[in-house]
Order: sequence, then C-alpha cells, then structure tokens
Amino acid sequence: MKKVPFVTKEQLDEIVKKYPTPFHLYDEKGIRENARKVYKAFSWNKGFKEYFAVKATPNPAILQIMKEEGCGLDCATKVELMMAKACGFTGHDVMFSSNVTPANEYAYAKDMGVIINFDDITHLKYFEENVGEFPETVCCRFNTGGDFKISTAIMDVPGEAKYGFTREQLTEGFKYLKSKGVKHFGIHAFLASNTKTNDYYPALAKILFKTAVELHEETGADIKFINLSGGVGVAYSPDETPNDIEVIGEGVHKVYDEILVPAGMGDVAIFTEMGRFMLAPYGHLIATAIHEKHIFKEYIGLDACAANLMRPAIYGAYHHITVAGKENEPCDHMYDVTGGLCENSDKFAVNRMLPKIDMGDYIIIHDTGAHGFSMGYNYNGKLRSAEVLLKEDGSTELIRRAETPMDYFATFDYTGLFDRFKDGNE
Repeated sequence: MKKVPFVTKEQLDEIVKKYPTPFHLYDEKGIRENARKVYKAFSWNKGFKEYFAVKATPNPAILQIMKEEGCGLDCATKVELMMAKACGFTGHDVMFSSNVTPANEYAYAKDMGVIINFDDITHLKYFEENVGEFPETVCCRFNTGGDFKISTAIMDVPGEAKYGFTREQLTEGFKYLKSKGVKHFGIHAFLASNTKTNDYYPALAKILFKTAVELHEETGADIKFINLSGGVGVAYSPDETPNDIEVIGEGVHKVYDEILVPAGMGDVAIFTEMGRFMLAPYGHLIATAIHEKHIFKEYIGLDACAANLMRPAIYGAYHHITVAGKENEPCDHMYDVTGGLCENSDKFAVNRMLPKIDMGDYIIIHDTGAHGFSMGYNYNGKLRSAEVLLKEDGSTELIRRAETPMDYFATFDYTGLFDRFKDGNE
C-alpha cells in the first residue's frame, strides 16, 4: 500500500506561515469518513456505539467531531471524564474503563452517570465502601488468561496483563452485583493491541458472546451490551495490508447470529472503543529538517523529537516518512532521522531509505493521529507542539497552541523563579 500524505507541499508552505513546525496536523475529512465507515460496518446491530478512546487523541476539537459522528467516549481517568463533560458527553455516552482507580475518580464517574467498567473483583467492595450504592448498569472487564491465539498465531498474552476479572471471578462478581441491586450488565475485554487481521474482532466476539450466554445462564444477569474494546490496528508500514472494517463488522455479525441469537440474546448491543483505528492514519507530525550530520552514519536532525512522538523511541515502532515535494524522487539516501533530545533512542527512523533531504525540507511523519501528541512529555525542557486541524474546506484551525517556556515554569511552587523568566517569555 502506497502511503500518501493528506497534505501537499504547497499547502504546507501556507500552513507554516501561521503555525511554525513542529506541529501535529489532523485531517477532518478523513476522520469523518472513517467514522461513517465504522457505523456502516456495524449497522446490523441496532444498539451499536463506538466509544472513542480519549487517551489516543485528547483534544476537544477532535472529540467534537466524534460527537457529531455519533460516537461516545472511553475515558480512563478523572481528567478525561472532565474533558468529556466539558465537551457535552454525559451519561451512557461515556464508558469509564480505568484500573487501580482512586475512590474520588469512581465517585466522579458515578456523579456523571457514566457506565463504569470495573477492572477487578476487589474493586466492587472498594467502590461500595468508598462511594456507596452501585449504578443500575455496570460493566466488568474480562481477562481470559494465557495466550490469545488466532489459528496458530499468538496475538498477545492476556495472562501477563494487569487488567480484568478471571472467568470464575466474573460469575462471582455478577452474582454479587445483582445482590446489590444492579439490574443491567455489560462485558468488556481487550486481548490484543494493534492487530493486523480482520479476524481479531470476530475471534474476540466469539469468546465474549459464549461468555455472555454462560453468565446469563449462571446468574440470570440481564446483559445489555458487549464491548469489544479496541485493538484493531492500522497499516503503519507500506508493506502491511490495512484492516477492512466492513469485513470485520460482517465477521462479528456472523458470530453474533451463531451464538447470541439462538440463546435469545439477539438484542444485545455491540460497543467498540477504537482509538488507533479511528484516528492514527488521519494525523501527521510535520517537522523541518534543520541539521545534517556526516559521521559513521548519515543523520538528518529535525526540529521535532521524541517528546512529540514517543512511539519509535520506546517501541521501535515504524512510522512512514515522506519528504514533502519529493514524493516522486528516488529513495536513494540512507538516513537516521533524529530529534534533539539527549537520548540516543530519539530517532524517528533508523537506516531509512529516503530521497535526498535538504535543510528546510518539510518532513511528514505518518500515522500520528493516535498516541502521538497524547504521549508527549517535557524531558530536556522540550515543549509540546501545537495541534492543527485541516478542515474539510481546506482551511486550518489551531486546536491547541504550542507550549511556551512559561507553561513549563508555571507549575513551580515558588514564584521567585517564575518571575525571573517573565521578561524573557516567548
């Protein structure tokens, strides 16, 4: 699959006049079209809802687009819940899927009326003792343990994950919650991340649908929804085949008809919580080449660094790179593309074949729309970049300004140091 940027060199020439690099750029048109494809793929399920994972791209402008496309939100912390509330998401339009959860965060979620997704059986009594009565509708997260396989391929190892109830604990938990007045239940599981196969959701659905039928028979619980969570990946590399959401949706439909419908559970709603699939391909990190270095290897230094995009540094993750305006030139130069942190892992690419890069070239790093800006940090005093929305009509909107040195210093308790820098604020 050829990786084509959603922005041209000519467009960037104009955008950088308003917003200096580096910045994250998001494609509104692509985001909306993709959301509509997801809803079409699951239109066979009357109660279907996509709960966009806020942690992937926590920006109110992005969340507003999701709201307009019919999505809810998946939140993991109180601050994410606060953002959801500020953006007009309330009640069952929000899932609260947290772990190691403080009592005050559970209390805030309860007050908002969101669906609480309990991560552990011990959290049930913790909630009761510290917050009070359970809501009428709750969800419990399932961990199958062991390896998760599709055919003979191990997709991930749930048994090594810190999340979820065991199968036996689900039955115990449902019975306990029923005894405490809970009327409606959901089941949730996340067994593999960034899967590159259309078989993942159907395989997960088969496990969860069978589990739902068993739990209904064992406990009499009214199971209203089954949440397949996230895990549907994207093709970061041109060598990978993108997942087909229509094929995925039909695969889940087939298993639904095989397992839930005969059990008299054909009204169960299907939920998803995709962050990466919803946003990753529709974000670019835009940077400028500012240095070149010729030692034992050839290096290109950017004005962006791992503080803007951590995934290559911490995972060795591949992100495709386009040199704006040189899309059709031969990739006949081998570079390490780096940032300016005092860390040798601060590399966007290693031994990457690219066109000849000249100083001042715009470098487009693909697929940064999810877990890009959101994982940023301030090591070395690096400041987080701006976020810019490329709107459907071709105009741009600044949806988060770049940090300034004063933002960095603002959380220091002693104002003497803060005041020292006021005159030099940029």
